[in-house]
Amino acid sequence: MQAKELIRRVEEMALPLCKQNGLSLWDVEFEKEGGVQLLTITVDRDGGVDINQCEAVSRAIDPMLDAKEFDSLPSYTLCVSSAGLERKLKKPEHYQKFLGAKVEVRFYRPIDGAKAVQGILAGYDGGSVTVDLDGARRVYEPQDIAVCRLVADI
Repeated sequence: MQAKELIRRVEEMALPLCKQNGLSLWDVEFEKEGGVQLLTITVDRDGGVDINQCEAVSRAIDPMLDAKEFDSLPSYTLCVSSAGLERKLKKPEHYQKFLGAKVEVRFYRPIDGAKAVQGILAGYDGGSVTVDLDGARRVYEPQDIAVCRLVADI
């Protein structure tokens, strides 16, 4: 099973489990980290997510992942976690939800001498991210953006 197909299937299975637990599904990732494959299901809820909600989703989806269709997967670790305060923005709906919020945009290579910028998320259009940086508005193209995440001002 290809990673994209795996992610799609896990999203299909996780959506109703999240709803049953009063959560929304933020993201699903399958990636190698430090020599270990991780299947990460990221959940969200207004007011925050607690460990019991993550555990409930994990316990419910774990036996579903034992189905024959997942037999071809390499050994992996299942992780269910909260999106957190400094969450990654990946989908169009993530960007729309946080227009006006402070973000950090990291680049694959320096742009104007910087590997990252922080500013206010002003727009999102087809992968392009618009950020207000101290009065100047900049548009960054998707091929330049390694990650865009919220910045928690605590």
